[in-house]
Amino acid sequence: MTTLMVQGTTSDAGKSTLVAALCRCLKRRGLSVVPFKPQNMALNSAVTVDGGEIGRAQALQAQACGLEPTTDMNPVLLKPSTDIGAQVIIHGRAIGNMTAQDYHGYKQTAKEAVLASHKRLSEAFDLVIVEGAGSPAEINLRENDIANMGFAEAVDCPVILIADIDRGGVFAHVVGTLALLSESEQKRVMGFVINRFRGDIALLQPGLDWLENYTKKDVLGVLPFLQSLHLDAEDAIPVKRYQQEKSDAQAHTQLKVVVPRLPRMSNHTDFDSLALHPDVDFQIIGANQTYSGADLIILPGSKSVRSDLAWLREQGWEERIMRHLRYGGKVLGICGGFQMLGNMIHDPNGIEGEAGSSEGLQLLNCETTLTSEKALENRTGFLSKEISTNGDTQIASAGYEIHVGVTHGEDTQRPVMLPNTDGAEPDGAMNQEASIAGTYWHGLLDQGDALNGWLRWAGLVTSKVIDFNNIREEQLDRLADSLESSIDIDALIDRLKTGART
Repeated sequence: MTTLMVQGTTSDAGKSTLVAALCRCLKRRGLSVVPFKPQNMALNSAVTVDGGEIGRAQALQAQACGLEPTTDMNPVLLKPSTDIGAQVIIHGRAIGNMTAQDYHGYKQTAKEAVLASHKRLSEAFDLVIVEGAGSPAEINLRENDIANMGFAEAVDCPVILIADIDRGGVFAHVVGTLALLSESEQKRVMGFVINRFRGDIALLQPGLDWLENYTKKDVLGVLPFLQSLHLDAEDAIPVKRYQQEKSDAQAHTQLKVVVPRLPRMSNHTDFDSLALHPDVDFQIIGANQTYSGADLIILPGSKSVRSDLAWLREQGWEERIMRHLRYGGKVLGICGGFQMLGNMIHDPNGIEGEAGSSEGLQLLNCETTLTSEKALENRTGFLSKEISTNGDTQIASAGYEIHVGVTHGEDTQRPVMLPNTDGAEPDGAMNQEASIAGTYWHGLLDQGDALNGWLRWAGLVTSKVIDFNNIREEQLDRLADSLESSIDIDALIDRLKTGART
């Protein structure tokens, strides 16, 4: 068998991390392995080497395999724009917005894209490790399913079911999920993984023995709860990580950074490095929450810029930002946040909602027109001299663009990101006082030197270097080491080779 699928009893059961860990473990054994998620719903995305867009988790899993991400790794991506609708992305390209009901009718077409991508990957790699979505026991979503058992049945692959014991009720989750599957689906479940266990496993053993006896299936392993595991979140904002899990020695922070939690906030992974920095007090501020001062306010990306801008105003952020600037603070806008800082946002064709225009915060002298063509590009370059305060030394930076819209105006003549490739355009804008900056580049804080350049601009002088790219590698190895100590990976490979499911 060339395909193994991981499904979860619930959302956030640990599917993404188990797939990433399996990918790294199999790569260590010299196997050519590739991640795959048939259908993903997430506002965190990444740009692929073939110029498309996929879920952020699949880009991380590709890194675990030592691969550049491609659109085949996540052929269907849904980016919610309202509570009942989403932008539909097929093979890395947006084809339009659909309501949930419309998409339900489109699933058969989406399935063709899914199976085509899987076929290409299975022919090119030894093993395809597949991640399901949500739970396979969602009765209302089972018709024409392409995300869980519908896919597994179509390609005839075995399934590992993972459940999170930290939530409580783990045996009910496993048994209940299994009971709601068809007979053929039950047979393809080769075993269970219990995730995020704390304590003495001897106390858990009677439950594991009962589960194996009751279901006649193996418990493949029990994964420990890994404190402070810092990997890109698939979609949900990792609130605990952003609550400053820092040691007492790191508790004295020198710079305070706040980010409003927009209703349609996208790519919040931009801020993971800030949450880990020992000199930074980082907070995401939700609806009706307050904070006591800041050195830097960052407006994040948004999947629905005009409606999120209206929410900002309703929450009093316009007044907060003006007061913040009067007291000498700095403001940075990333992607949609950059668009909000300008004079106007025009959406003449209703790309993100009702057609029309919205007045921006008027902090940068520029304006944006949303267009149907989405910019998808990995970028490299240097910070501008206004950000790079090390004299004539150029600080290298990298990032990626995922946005609709073109921004023009006087302040774009003062870009903040300078390209290092021929033909590439500078990016972003800055006001004359160099207190307000905007950029389309996501991931601009992942590199240590570039992060420190931005922090110096915001008022922090530090020699500590936090490079989130290196942290990702360290955490993937840590995750794989934990899996190796909990699951017999070689026995699992043997079962796949022989086709044994029980």
